[in-house]
Parts: sequence; structure tokens; C-alpha cells
Amino acid sequence: MLPAFHGWRMVIAGSALQFLQAGLIQQAFGAYVAVLSAERGWSKTSLSGAAALMSVETALIGPVLGWAIDRFGPQRLIRSGVLLFGAGLVALGTIDSLPGFYAAVALIALGSSLCGYFPLNVAIIHWFERRRARALSSMGLGLALGDTFVPVVASSIVAFGWRPTAIASGAAAIAIGWPLARVFRGPPEALGQTVDGLPPDAPGARGGAGEDDGPAEFTARQALRTRAFWLLSAGHGFALLVVTAVNVHAITHMKESLGYTVAEASLVITLMTAAQVAGVAAGMTFGDRVDKRRVSAGCMLMHALGLLSLTFATGPAMLVAFALLHGTAWGLRGPFMQAIRADYFGRRSIGMILGLSAVVVALGQVGGPMVAGAFADLTGDYRSGFTILALAAALGSITFLVASPPPRPVDSGA
Repeated sequence: MLPAFHGWRMVIAGSALQFLQAGLIQQAFGAYVAVLSAERGWSKTSLSGAAALMSVETALIGPVLGWAIDRFGPQRLIRSGVLLFGAGLVALGTIDSLPGFYAAVALIALGSSLCGYFPLNVAIIHWFERRRARALSSMGLGLALGDTFVPVVASSIVAFGWRPTAIASGAAAIAIGWPLARVFRGPPEALGQTVDGLPPDAPGARGGAGEDDGPAEFTARQALRTRAFWLLSAGHGFALLVVTAVNVHAITHMKESLGYTVAEASLVITLMTAAQVAGVAAGMTFGDRVDKRRVSAGCMLMHALGLLSLTFATGPAMLVAFALLHGTAWGLRGPFMQAIRADYFGRRSIGMILGLSAVVVALGQVGGPMVAGAFADLTGDYRSGFTILALAAALGSITFLVASPPPRPVDSGA
């Protein structure tokens, strides 16, 4: 009798870790921005800079982190990341100045880089091939459900203050995250298992990457020479222009420009989460049977239309349209980003390939909040900035459409 496939246990643990990060800070960051802007008088551009710092840090350490994951495996990094992430949240609850805020955010960002989306995805990619989109989408469910915790964080900030909320969040992140981080292991062959949990003698069962009858296995250098690497990275970056801008500024926009309270705006984020969960569920259902890049191109148009609905909302109906369009697109497209790269480039150097991609993708992560915040400070509202980002996302759909699979490298074992 075959032992239970450990890959699915890692998917569950990864989903829970992403829930913690999304719920406690990533999606709730907008609530902290709204409160700190009002209480401290810090400009939206300054607060947006903290969000940009997260992306810059990820870009700076991306190649090194990718090398470390390929060399040592993701499990040790994930454990260290949980401790740093929790410590950063505790530090956030003690800050008294803008530089202190930046320092706390930098620590949170480092922890998130080590135990978040990047290493978790690499860990899962090594365990799945035929069911890769399903596995990554299943893990992405935690990121989507993390949005449901935003009203809890927002309510805690209102009831108890942002300091106790941040400190309690940090303690919870360590207490819950540490046991989850210990679930992660090296490649399946280290536990005597195979990719996808197939019996060793089953057709298609593979004990390691790089076999002649398996998918192409690119080195990082070979991947960099392909057009697909740059197009996928650019498309991912265009998508994050919208995602990060919404995460940082949507609540403030609904509060200041549309006249909603923070709690009411958080309910819109909750509806967006429900749509995001539906998108993730769709990816789990058919993600391994569709052309992921064409689906991603369609999702880019949904991101653009959703952001325009938020920008020019005249009532609840347009906010609902924003939540449904943006949330569904995010949930469906998000897990596909790494699945497409693994499909195109294989598992051999996927950590380094994703790390190098992060440098390009970070431009979108940084640009989204900064463009929106800067235009809001200049014009007094978010309309100009959000409109520019929506149009950029719409144009970004083209990058996915033309990102066809690269030809197999001449010597995939080089």
C-alpha cells in the first residue's frame, strides 16, 4: 500500500500560510494605510512607498532567493520566514515615526519573501506536474480566503487600535505558522515518492527532473534567452499594477472619494474575496486542461474593467462589478503565473527562473501603489492614477497572447 501523498499535505500547509500573510497584512495593509494617513498625517505617496519597499526588497533578493531554493530547498527558508514575518508585525505595532514604519515593513517583507508566494510555489512545483495547476490553485485558495479576514483586522483596528492589532497579528503568525512551515520537505524522491504521487511503475511516473522523455528542462541562462520569459514576466508585472494598487488604495478611495466607512469598504473587499475564491475554484477545476496564457489574457481585461468600475463608481452596483471582475480575474490568473513558467521551463532551475522573473515583476508591484498614490496627492483623488493603471493592464493582455511556448533547448541537460 502506497503511503499518503505528502504533496497534498504541503498544499494545505501552504494554503494556510498564504491565508495568514494575506489576512494579517497583505490585503489588510490598506486598512493600516487609511488609519495611519488620518492619524499621523503621512502622505499617501509616503505610505505607498512602504508598499513599494516590499516589492523592491523582493526584486533585490529574488535571484539570490531563487538560487538558495534550488541549492538548499525551500523548507528551511520557509521556517525562517515565518519567524521574521511575525517579528515584523510585532515591530509594526511599536513604531512612532515614518522611518520606523519603513523598517517594520522591510522586516515583514523579508519574512514574506522567505515563507510566501515564491518559495511555496517552488516547493509545490517540485511535487506536481500533471496536476500542477490544480495544486497551485488549491494553495492559492488560502491567499484568496485571506481577504475574508480583512474586516476582522479592520474591526480590530477600530475597536482596539492599530498597535495592539499589529502585535497580536505577529504573535498569531508565529504560533500558527511555525507548525505549518514544518510540513514542507524536499523533492518527492527524498521521501520515496514520485511526482503527482503516481506508483513508481505507472506510465508517466517520474522520480526526478530532466529525463529525456519528460518536459523540457531549461537552465536559468537558457530561459533568459527566450522571448517567453520576458513576455510572461512583463504580463505578470502589468497584472500587479492593478492588484497592488487595489490592495493599498482601494479602501482609502472608497473612504475618501466615495464616502464609505472603512468597515463598509472592507465589505466590498470581502465580496471581491468571494469572487477570487470562485476564480481559484475554476482554476482548480479546469486549469490543467486549458491554454493558461489565453485565459490569463482574458483576466487582464477583467482587471482593467474592474478597476475602472471602482474608479468611477456612482453607487453600490459599480462596486459590485469591481469586486466580481477583479476578484475573479485575480483568483483565476494568479496561480497560472507560476504554472505557465513551470510548464514552459521545467523544474530543474525553477527557483532561479522565478527569482529572475521577480526582478521584472517588481516593477508592476512598485509602480501600482506609487502611481496611484502620487496622482492622488497631486489631484486630490484616485481617478487619474487608477485610469492609467487600468489602461496599462488592458494593454498587458497582449503580452500573454504572444507568449507562446519556447522551443526545447538544444541541450536541456547542459
